[in-house]
Amino acid sequence: MRILLTNDDGIHAEGLKVLERIAATLSDDVWVVAPETDQSGLAHSLTLSEPLRLRKEGDRRFALRGTPTDCVIMGVREVMDSPPDLVLSGVNAGQNIAEDVSYSGTVAGAIEGTLLGIRSIALSQAFLSHRERRIDWETVGRHAPALLKRLIGLEIPRDTFLNVNFPPCGPEDVVGVKVASQARRLHGLSMEKRADGRGFPYYWLRFSRDAAEDIAPGTDVEAMTENRISVTPLKLDMTDYKFQAHLAEVLQDAAE
Repeated sequence: MRILLTNDDGIHAEGLKVLERIAATLSDDVWVVAPETDQSGLAHSLTLSEPLRLRKEGDRRFALRGTPTDCVIMGVREVMDSPPDLVLSGVNAGQNIAEDVSYSGTVAGAIEGTLLGIRSIALSQAFLSHRERRIDWETVGRHAPALLKRLIGLEIPRDTFLNVNFPPCGPEDVVGVKVASQARRLHGLSMEKRADGRGFPYYWLRFSRDAAEDIAPGTDVEAMTENRISVTPLKLDMTDYKFQAHLAEVLQDAAE
């Protein structure tokens, strides 16, 4: 099996080192193409207004001045002499659940792999403490290899990829695995206004969540609160088929 690794935290991120060790348990044909710098929150974006600069970091290991999406394309189209059988994106520092999925560069790496017809899995490790940015990397390091061996043996439908999140606990406290749906939470981004040394305003986006928010059963958010590994199958097709049928009825006259 040929495996292509990428991430959105950058080529020197600890989570990528963990993922390389995990991938080594699955294959000895592992390639890395990761962003030169942190690309968190850039989602499924492409670099179109400036050139992509590729730098070799080691044997089958490359840094790209671009996004995770760029990295997967570069790996498949340019770096590797034949396409990979599997794309693994991560391990992200912090969970990618609920609406995080739409912002995540880590998830975008798996999206691009799926668009290219390659089996793809995104992996993220939740913080023990988000404020202190503490992570127990041993949790994903210990549990991911066995889980991935089971997942890569599955026949995954075309245009579907897997989003896997590891809970905010030590490896011995993981309760199990939950096949979960993507949750829908209240919008968790706020704008913080500050002033520079000359008094001009500038702004930071920041996460701010209501701890009392209801948690829907069967979701990835619930899995994290239960110390379970969350596995969510996600589709590229975002069509709302139920509403599509109703919309077709309403606009039937206009279509004629």
